[in-house]
Amino acid sequence: MKKLLSLFAILIIMISCQDEERQEIVTEHEVEKVEDSIPTLTGEFIYVSDAGVFRGRDFVYGVKIDSMAQVLADEVQPYKKEDFDMVKVKIKGKIQPGRRQDGWKEVIEIREILEILQEDETLETNN
Repeated sequence: MKKLLSLFAILIIMISCQDEERQEIVTEHEVEKVEDSIPTLTGEFIYVSDAGVFRGRDFVYGVKIDSMAQVLADEVQPYKKEDFDMVKVKIKGKIQPGRRQDGWKEVIEIREILEILQEDETLETNN
């Protein structure tokens, strides 16, 4: 009977110790940094009629015409001197393969407008 009681006591101690380890695992918080899957791009934007182009240093994308593209077109309008001026902007956008009929290898769907970058006044006077 004493052997059974001591075996039972050892079993209870082992189970209670195991719960403490589980408690520590549960209470530990891991903070994961999740990178934004939508890239931030800076480039020049132009919107004419029902077509848009976004051009950077080493890329050119057609712009998917949706409500965000229309909002950006409206926001850059005061910065344009002529209808065909390109305005430098910073956006977040999802790059997708273009449709063959549109003529673009890749198009960008504008997800967020971060800022409109004004050109330096000294650059305009030197031209």
